[in-house]
Parts: sequence; structure tokens; C-alpha cells
Amino acid sequence: MMKTFFVLVALAIGLSGPALAQSIPVEQAPVALIHGNYCGPGNNAPAAPIDALDAACARHDACTPDGALATKACNLRLQHEADAISRDPRQPDDLRAMAGLVSVGASMMMSSREPEASPSVARSGDRTLLATYAH
Repeated sequence: MMKTFFVLVALAIGLSGPALAQSIPVEQAPVALIHGNYCGPGNNAPAAPIDALDAACARHDACTPDGALATKACNLRLQHEADAISRDPRQPDDLRAMAGLVSVGASMMMSSREPEASPSVARSGDRTLLATYAH
């Protein structure tokens, strides 16, 4: 019994060896998509999005700098768009479920520090007013 087990393990290792020996080129980042061509780490650009959720993920990828975190506004947009898709009764149930997952995931994504707003100076009579614009 034990001998059979070891033979099966050795056979499995032997058959998986060529697959394990293949490597990903250094310049190509690994893609771990959970839906379509754009939802998840990485993307399959320039492929077209497959549906509304994938299009929302593509917009999120477009506002995310390569190798950096997206801004809070970018993550919030994905969260709201995915939430709207998850509540749309015209969408298939499996897409609505995935959109709910993406919406929750987007709500937990880390974001980059957005650049601070630059103060602008406005003059009112003899007084100088400083105003900071929110983005």
C-alpha cells in the first residue's frame, strides 16, 4: 500500500516537472484575473472587456499607475460601479454575484495618498484669503 503511494507521488512529480520548469519572462507580470480580462491583479490588455463588470475593472486599471496603488477616488468608482451591477436585475445572477464580490474587494483596497490640494490665494479688499480646493 505504501509502495503504491510513493510510486503515485513520484509519477505525479515526474509528470509535473516540465510544467514547473517553464518560467514567466521577467518583463511580464503574472496575471491573476478573477473575471474577464480586467478584474483582478494584472489584465489582458488590449483585449476588450467581456461585460459591464469587466468594463468597470478596465476603467479602474486605466486610473491605476503601473506598479502603484490606485487613488481612493479610483477605488471608490470601482466599488460604486460594481455595486450598481450587483443590484441590476437585468444582469445574470453569476455576474451579479461576482460584481458584489468585486465591490466588497474594492472597498478594502489600499489606495495611494492623493496629492494634497494646492492652496490658491484670493484677495478680498485688504484681506488675503487662502482657499483649499477639494478634489
